[in-house]
Amino acid sequence: MHVMKHSGWVELICGSMFSGKSEELIRRVRRSTFGRLSVRVFKPAIDNRYAEEAIVSHNGATVVAHPVERSEDILYSVDDDIDVVAIDEVQFFDDNIVEVIQELANAGHRVIAAGLDLDFRGEPFGCVPKLMALAESVTKLSALCPICGSPATRTQRLIDGKPASYDDPVILVGASESYEPRCRHHHEVPNRPKNVETPDYLKSKQ
Repeated sequence: MHVMKHSGWVELICGSMFSGKSEELIRRVRRSTFGRLSVRVFKPAIDNRYAEEAIVSHNGATVVAHPVERSEDILYSVDDDIDVVAIDEVQFFDDNIVEVIQELANAGHRVIAAGLDLDFRGEPFGCVPKLMALAESVTKLSALCPICGSPATRTQRLIDGKPASYDDPVILVGASESYEPRCRHHHEVPNRPKNVETPDYLKSKQ
């Protein structure tokens, strides 16, 4: 996309853990910087796995970022002369983050957001589904399942090497020792409630 004065939009990068979301966000930030654009990068303060004031991808790429407690703090930190606003781990922000991103784009900023589209249960995660609907551009990334090598679109939470229960808290920031990517077939969530009864025509195939 070509940046035009007074023209803003939203780009969303989503997928499972270890799919390269942060790496792709960092790549776009660096490309914007090389193009002499003014960039401001943000991350939720809760995400302090590798650094307090930086985004660090799993492959070691890094970029300086401002940690914020509330989504509204992003608005107060973005001046009119900022061309690009990048936000990592967007799923960890409060519910107002969608309106904040919309306001930034409407004001003429290019907004790049990255986050998990599904939580460890395999269910839509926070604000990300809404952002997928509102964004001008959506890039959905996947990893590889370590069990079978198929595309991994889910994030498996492991506690002491075993799949976490459905009843566990949704937000629990971790790294490689706590999570791994999984395909649909090998994603396990014990105690998942069965809300939908299996149709008769499917029961015969089980």
